[in-house]
Amino acid sequence: MIRVLRDFGKGVGLLAKGFGLVFRSPKLLLIGAIPAVLSSALLIGGLVLLATNIDTIAAWATPFADDWSETTRTVTRFAAGISMIGAFLAIGLLAFTAITIVIGGPFYEHIAETIEDTELGGVPEAEQVPWWRSALNGVRDAVLLIGIAILLAIPLFAAGFIPVVGQTVVPVIAVCVNGWLLGIELTGIPFTRRGKTLKERRAALRSKRAVTLGFSVPSYLLCLIPLAAIVVMPAAMAGGTVLAHRLITGQAPKYPAYQPYPNGTQAS
Repeated sequence: MIRVLRDFGKGVGLLAKGFGLVFRSPKLLLIGAIPAVLSSALLIGGLVLLATNIDTIAAWATPFADDWSETTRTVTRFAAGISMIGAFLAIGLLAFTAITIVIGGPFYEHIAETIEDTELGGVPEAEQVPWWRSALNGVRDAVLLIGIAILLAIPLFAAGFIPVVGQTVVPVIAVCVNGWLLGIELTGIPFTRRGKTLKERRAALRSKRAVTLGFSVPSYLLCLIPLAAIVVMPAAMAGGTVLAHRLITGQAPKYPAYQPYPNGTQAS
């Protein structure tokens, strides 16, 4: 448990490192914020539309509660509304990240390349992937990840009706699951530059699951704050680049709290 907590803390440190990198270079922060602004407008618009109609939608989704007592019906539909908003945020955030990365492909590739070249020693074996091909790969991976998120959201939505557990344990599980999926998206560009597949990316991240969650869960939670994603996305992309570089090459980032993991795994 201590080791897990230590690794989780290292993941949080990676996100902090990402913030430090982009704040030291306002140009990188601005470049990463442009596509995030466009995607944020779409996400916030959809959330407002859902929130203003949540009573009607919750009633439509729970017709079985029509004949229940007023108190039970109200509690049930309130839980359904909360679950729907949570599912929208979970899926919408992944879609937001995917859309942001596709729209800002050249911008985020520039951030990743700049960080790897100036902070991490470069990528001599980097592939010259055309923007359209990188965008196509990003869309394909994003569709797959969003599909997984939707499939997982269904049982989590149902579990949200369980008293106490549905309002405590289920949200924590949902945050971890969606944070993990977000982490997969945020590390895509460094893996793509080396010709790595989505399967290889997932395997590398699983090898340091606690570190990945320590990085991705705070990123996910910060992106839930309205408009915060405009700043969080460039920082998370920078931190994801450091995480991916470390897993792929086994090189430690240039700060003392980290030690190298040979071949992406921690030495015993």
